[in-house]
Amino acid sequence: MELLQPGLGLLVWTLIAFVIVFFILKKYAWTSILSALKERETGIANAISSAEKVKLEMASLKNENEALMNQAREERAVMIKEAKVASDKMISEAKDKAKGEYDRIIAEAQQAINQQKNAALTDVKNQVGALVIEVSEKILRRELANKSEQENYIKQLAETVKLN
Repeated sequence: MELLQPGLGLLVWTLIAFVIVFFILKKYAWTSILSALKERETGIANAISSAEKVKLEMASLKNENEALMNQAREERAVMIKEAKVASDKMISEAKDKAKGEYDRIIAEAQQAINQQKNAALTDVKNQVGALVIEVSEKILRRELANKSEQENYIKQLAETVKLN
């Protein structure tokens, strides 16, 4: 039991040793320890504030990135729309040009057909005229060969003229 109940002298010497160590530590080590703890606390606070700043900057950069992405999407949509409008315009112009060319070709073809038709009609008229003259010449030669037939023919013509 003696170990559980220390003597008064041991307590006094332990207390004196504790006070001496306490004052030595207070004078030489305590300020160093407190300043080191203070520096560490300041360092941690600075690191936390830096981390907060970096976090805010990252959030800001993320927002800027999202804004740039949205702007790029809008620009892409505008460019696609403009390209589609230009494409539609080009197609429309090509169709109009093709229609104009088609109309011109049709008009030229109709004009050529009319010219060929007129030429053919003129040729047919010339051939019919030549044929009529030839037939008339043959009829007149035959008619003029016989004088009595000629007089009968003149009488028939006179009668038909009077009737009309």
